[in-house]
Amino acid sequence: MNAPDSPFAFDAALDEAAARVEPRVVAWRRDFHQHPELGNREKRTAGIVAAHLKALGMEVREQVAHTGVVGMLKGGRPGPVVALRADMDALPVTEEVDVPFKSNVKTEWNGLHCGVMHACGHDAHTAMLMGAAEVLAGMRERIPGTVKFIFQPAEETPPIGEEGGAKMMIEQGCLDTPRVEAIFGLHITSIIPTGRIGYRSGPLMASADDFRVFVRGTQTHAAMPWRGIDPIVVSSQIVMGLQTIVSRRMNITHEPSIVTVGVFHGGVRHNIIPDEVKLEGTIRAFDEQQRDELHEHVKRITEMIASAGGAKATVHDAALTEWSVPTLQRMAGESNVGVIDKVCGAEDFSFYQKKVPGFFYFMGCTPPDRDVAAAAPNHSPRFYVDEKCLKLGVRTLGALALDWLAANA
Repeated sequence: MNAPDSPFAFDAALDEAAARVEPRVVAWRRDFHQHPELGNREKRTAGIVAAHLKALGMEVREQVAHTGVVGMLKGGRPGPVVALRADMDALPVTEEVDVPFKSNVKTEWNGLHCGVMHACGHDAHTAMLMGAAEVLAGMRERIPGTVKFIFQPAEETPPIGEEGGAKMMIEQGCLDTPRVEAIFGLHITSIIPTGRIGYRSGPLMASADDFRVFVRGTQTHAAMPWRGIDPIVVSSQIVMGLQTIVSRRMNITHEPSIVTVGVFHGGVRHNIIPDEVKLEGTIRAFDEQQRDELHEHVKRITEMIASAGGAKATVHDAALTEWSVPTLQRMAGESNVGVIDKVCGAEDFSFYQKKVPGFFYFMGCTPPDRDVAAAAPNHSPRFYVDEKCLKLGVRTLGALALDWLAANA
């Protein structure tokens, strides 16, 4: 049997193939951006992904966790199984970026009319993984093992009343048959310039739990508030009370945490005190004990908390993180790869990491001539992606898969 290739043996072919596929990756990204779909509704996106993987000769599973797609590339040599993952869903955000492929899609999300936008870069993630799939398929005879390409829906959480995301993908077997032994994923971010990569061992991103509070009052004329119970005033007091949890109840010298109310709905007319107000918010934590304490405090203060759910804390496999860094440095340049601070954003990639060793890294998407401090953040209607980052995403995803298979063949 021939000896496995060294990690460097693939570099020239990887670079050449990534450059060749780059125009298609850009075109895919723009198409997905112009036609965004919300969680569990990514039917068009999933169809394009599945057709591409099939055209590359892969075994393809569709409708995993509603709209997820899993492609399997069997290498020409025996070996272990590695997975690469991208998320496909967009956000209920009305786009304000003036680009030719701007999204004008409108929809209804949890009962509200809104725009739809890839305001977190999942269009880029999907396009980059499609590019990596094409690059690796062109090398299949040299690959010692199997690569799974996991295209996941509903990373941003599914609609109310539905299940989805990474947890459901795992429950429906995306890591099984054959069993995945390691998984890699990336996320673009505007807080890092294009061409640079950030990583962190240990907790990188926070858990994200949603909460909903319904405050029931008694409707009355606004001119006679004493004849009713004003849920707007009560809800305002709850919002202020929630702000004391982190500032007065949590040991922030141990780990940071956040409780934020992002939705406050109540009333239909200026001179009517309504019957009910709905609050929605998020709880972010990096420590499971603090996470439990936060939930207890929120429940006690509001007394009417709804069920909370979402991704678990992202805990990186320290050994896999250490192993991955040289590969990233080889692809991006040693000076362009470094440790970053913890991020209070959340990602359900952690569900995969609870099952198998996983490594998740951030890749910059702000043009080098722009100030990252002034760049619109992810989830903003003005979030902008420098498409020059796409080829590096293809190269790093491909290199991590190839290096890991070569090292474990």
